[in-house]
Amino acid sequence: MEKEKTDKTPLEERKANLGTAVRIKKLILRIETLRKITQFGFFMLFNAVVFGLGPWPILLPIIGLLGTPSKTAGDALGALQLMLFEVTFPWLALASIFVAAMFLGRALCGWACPFGFVQDLLTYVKKRHTEVTRRTHRDMVKVKYIVLAIILFVSGTLAVSLRMGSERYKEALGIFAQAPFNTVSPADTLFAVMPRIALEIRYGIPQLLEKPGDEIYSSIGNTITSLQPLLLVRLLIMGLIIGLAVYIPRGWCRYLCPQGALSALFNRFSFLGLRRDPVRCTKAGCRDCVQICPTLVPILDLPWEKFTHPECIYCLKCVDACSTKAIKPKFT
Repeated sequence: MEKEKTDKTPLEERKANLGTAVRIKKLILRIETLRKITQFGFFMLFNAVVFGLGPWPILLPIIGLLGTPSKTAGDALGALQLMLFEVTFPWLALASIFVAAMFLGRALCGWACPFGFVQDLLTYVKKRHTEVTRRTHRDMVKVKYIVLAIILFVSGTLAVSLRMGSERYKEALGIFAQAPFNTVSPADTLFAVMPRIALEIRYGIPQLLEKPGDEIYSSIGNTITSLQPLLLVRLLIMGLIIGLAVYIPRGWCRYLCPQGALSALFNRFSFLGLRRDPVRCTKAGCRDCVQICPTLVPILDLPWEKFTHPECIYCLKCVDACSTKAIKPKFT
């Protein structure tokens, strides 16, 4: 009996090793793995000025680039606000958003946006996330369109006011005049404000140690002082959004991102979409694609041949999750 048990052990080990190899292969070949690599690549590329690349005259419909000193590309929504502030019609910003949405939908949100990448990483903090009911989701989605409307109203009315030669509205807005959204954007706080503060402290401390008395306190943190009292507000907003992303996957993208709202307006007309094979789809007994979708797209309620949805960021998690391979990207 002992011999039989000993003879079987190597075979069992080989089977176990084979099973582990298959699981690792499936993990590597998943679209989600490719997406994470792509997101990291874009994250590095967008900050590649430090490596001697760029900056390039390119605007993209993603957030978190406007105030970043090492950026290689521009933030379309940020550029839109700046152009209105300079009383220039934002043709270039709108064109970049429209062209990107027409050809890629909101795929840049799912594959290239640096703040979206950070949110995806934050989902690993908790295994179980807060479930949002469909009714609550439908109501909350409207918030980002309200945020977008406020931004466009403020920037648009400011442009009209400046065009008429009045500076009062600009003075009343103060620091919010140039880019009202980016002034409090959690992405700009994370990628622009925080690095500036860190650099100020990093290079300031060695100098401060050589200075006596009050000079230490008067010199340290010029960046921090210049941002007060807005800095605390920005940090609070950033902290709340990061907390939201931990509990609700892509919570910022779902309910608050004005750039996502602007891209969503054109997403319905995108050449890029998804197709669901009616033969392979076991709709009656399976909801894997719906349950894994980070933006709660009602996939099973959409057309078979090709469907687009304003909230779809084309992360393709539904493609990975479908055991029958019924869902595939379609470009027409």
